[in-house]
Amino acid sequence: MTVDVDEGEFVRLTGSYRRELLVFCYSMLGSAEDAEDLVQETYLRAWRSFGGFEGRSSPRTWLYRIATNRCMTALERRERRPMPSGLGGPAEDPETPLTTDPRVVWLQPLPEVVPGDPATVVERRDGVRLALVAAMQHLSARQRAVLILREVLAWRAAEAAEVLGMTPTAVNSALQHARARLGRAAAVEEDLTEPAEAGRRALLGRYVKAFENADVAGLVALLHEDAVMEMPPYLTWFAGRAAVTGFLRRRCLTTPGRFRMVPVSANGQPAAAAYEREPDGIYRAHGVQVLTVRGGAISRIDAFLDPGLPSAFGLPATA
Repeated sequence: MTVDVDEGEFVRLTGSYRRELLVFCYSMLGSAEDAEDLVQETYLRAWRSFGGFEGRSSPRTWLYRIATNRCMTALERRERRPMPSGLGGPAEDPETPLTTDPRVVWLQPLPEVVPGDPATVVERRDGVRLALVAAMQHLSARQRAVLILREVLAWRAAEAAEVLGMTPTAVNSALQHARARLGRAAAVEEDLTEPAEAGRRALLGRYVKAFENADVAGLVALLHEDAVMEMPPYLTWFAGRAAVTGFLRRRCLTTPGRFRMVPVSANGQPAAAAYEREPDGIYRAHGVQVLTVRGGAISRIDAFLDPGLPSAFGLPATA
């Protein structure tokens, strides 16, 4: 029997999946902005076809089928979104000039969900960690969809097959190919151990304090010896604690009070929105830094130098 087009019924059946779909579309596209647009388009298309929805599949499967098709169509027209380390080797000299390439469209971080949101369980899975989302950019659109549905959302092969219009056997085959292509990046993710919430807050607090106080020694104490720092939109990046802290000492942590940092969370990882003091004394948005923690120390600093990013985390343009 055809369901009448009723706004209340539509919201009741589909409303709870919005954030979950946003996480899915982000993992597919590598862009929080594009994911928002695709989720809006998914719901618009679902609303327009709601009168013909006969309940042959669950509302969740129906929405994912629409979202997956829209994401795969979008990916046909777009280049992958890399991080700097995916385009070249690290700089060895902290004085190396920072270079950009306006043709590159970069991976973006995903703001954390609010506490208590059911999608928190999904978002904290490995599938939205920055390193893995960056690695997934090397997969085909269909391989990404299979990997996310099967391993991030933990769908059965038959459920994923229904969404993708494939057989369960083909889904499992695509999953094996996706795992093989991820290779080393996936293996690194398996070694990551996120600290308990109290430890996570404490580590982030120490990082924020060191950065605000231009305390290079304090920062050194927080970093792994093989720590990496990347700074989209700059192609230049640094590997090794000495190179990272050498760059920060010379270019960023020159004066205490130059930066103010606001703790946030992105991709299920500790992060901080950075505000830089300008000549007029006002602290203006500078970007968002996402930390990767391994064994109780920071192994990566992904500093997204985009003044518009803090607003995506609900923060003002000035601090």
